[in-house]
Formats: sequence, structure tokens, C-alpha cells
Amino acid sequence: MITLVDIEHALQLPQFDSAAAHARLMPTARVTRRPAGTPGQPRQGAVLLLLYCKNNAWHVVLTRRRENLQSHAGQISFPGGRREAQESLATTALRETHEEVGIPPAGVRLLGQLTTLYIPPSDFEVHPFVGWHSQPVTMHPDPAEVAEILEVPLAHLLDPATQQSEQWELRGMAVEVPFYQVGPHKVWGATAMMLSEFMERLRAVPPVNGGAPL
Repeated sequence: MITLVDIEHALQLPQFDSAAAHARLMPTARVTRRPAGTPGQPRQGAVLLLLYCKNNAWHVVLTRRRENLQSHAGQISFPGGRREAQESLATTALRETHEEVGIPPAGVRLLGQLTTLYIPPSDFEVHPFVGWHSQPVTMHPDPAEVAEILEVPLAHLLDPATQQSEQWELRGMAVEVPFYQVGPHKVWGATAMMLSEFMERLRAVPPVNGGAPL
């Protein structure tokens, strides 16, 4: 069983190739950097990949965004959002998770970070944090933003059969889109790329004997 020690080691790998991990779940022709000459600065945001135990197995929290939102409507994402004022990005991730799914920051232990991703359609730099909640969680979706909370077993995401690919038409172009199939939902784009980095980090770390299992 994957342990907390495994997770912490995975997040601290010294020469991990995050670009290659992202590429496994990146749609073709996706922009990975902010175009040179773009005016101003990208908006800053943070998300939380939250791990917890349910039925003696690791789970990850995802949300399905409401269809009436201005950005990324209907898509599957991590809890998160825009940085406010001078708060730290870690605070942003914890605050937004509390607002969107009702989990208080005091119960979350941050384990580390994944690689920052640029989101072209919304001009955001998103900073992903990984956290752990040691107690059973009770979640309540924010009705203004969250249509559904998805509790996804980590084992499902680690199963190679969960990763699929289809050709979609995006912004008038035929694009090959890899995704994770989670029930009836397709987890794609930046969320899938961040998940891919986390999964590949876990695969790169052999199990550590003596670690405390979740």
C-alpha cells in the first residue's frame, strides 16, 4: 500500500521530468508557456490535490464545475481558484478548498507541491499543492460553483486502463485529447496533466518499508 512516506518522497524527487509527465495527458498543440509579448502579468491561482482515506484506500477529491460559470464550465477540476490580495498560494489552495467543498484548512496537512502550469484560455498560472486529511471527511459543495464532488480512488487513476484518448474539435481544430475516464466523466486538460505528474511521481518511487499507511 502507498504510504505517506512514499508520497513525500515522490514530491521531492530531485530530477523528475515533469514536462514528460504532463505530456502524457496533454492535448496536441496545447500551449505550455505564456506567449511572448502578452501584455500584463498572468493571474495567479492555486489548487489542492487532497488525499484522504475512505474504505481503507486512498482517494482524491475532484469537482465538476457548474455549467453556468464563465471559465472552464462543466469541467472536472481540483478545488482551487484565484489568489486574493497578499495571501500565500498555499493559503489560496486551502481557502478555496474550504469554500468549494467545505473542508477546513486546519484539518489539512500540506505534503508538497507539483509543477506550476500555465492555463492559456484563462491566462492563469496555477500552482498545485498536495495535501492530506487524516480524518474521515464530510464535504458540502458550494452551490454557486460546484455541481458535483467526485471521490476518486487513487488506485483507479493508477490503473493504465483509466487513461484513454479521443479526437475532439476544440476552438475549430481537430485535437487528440488524452483523459482519465472517471465514471461518466472525462478528466482532461490541466487537471489531467497535474494528475499525470502525481501518478508518474508515485510510479517513480519504490514502496518504502515502515511508512505509516493512510
